[in-house]
Amino acid sequence: MKNRLALIALALWAVTVTAAGVLFVRGHTMTAPDGRTSVLLQRGERDFVLEEMRQLLVATRGINQGLAQDDRALIAQSARSIGMAAAHDAAPTLLAKLPLDFKRLAMPLHQGFDELAAAAEHGEPLPALHNRLIEQMDRCIACHAAFRLEVEG
Repeated sequence: MKNRLALIALALWAVTVTAAGVLFVRGHTMTAPDGRTSVLLQRGERDFVLEEMRQLLVATRGINQGLAQDDRALIAQSARSIGMAAAHDAAPTLLAKLPLDFKRLAMPLHQGFDELAAAAEHGEPLPALHNRLIEQMDRCIACHAAFRLEVEG
């Protein structure tokens, strides 16, 4: 009897771990009519991600202003505002719904802004900082080309 219970518990654990792994990789998605991957979220989760995207735009504008005015403090402040510290606000349930490829774009994006901030503080030349910003924008473009956010239900 104990062996049977242990086997059932082990089987249930294996199913749970497998399901969690599939969800972590695939997320809560479907293929959109335009061929992109639709990430299916609750309205509040979608609003949270869209707000983060707006913050990315505001920070990008600040970085551009800093580049135009040779204001490294503004570049660093703007970039750091959307670095890894900003990425830690997401709820675990939201992160589970995001497919792995989305996360592979998002995490380097936040890390890249922290690196841009550090480079500005360490006096990296403005053209090099500008190239760092272009690389960051390429990540944004790749994400928007591959994914769209939908309210599930």
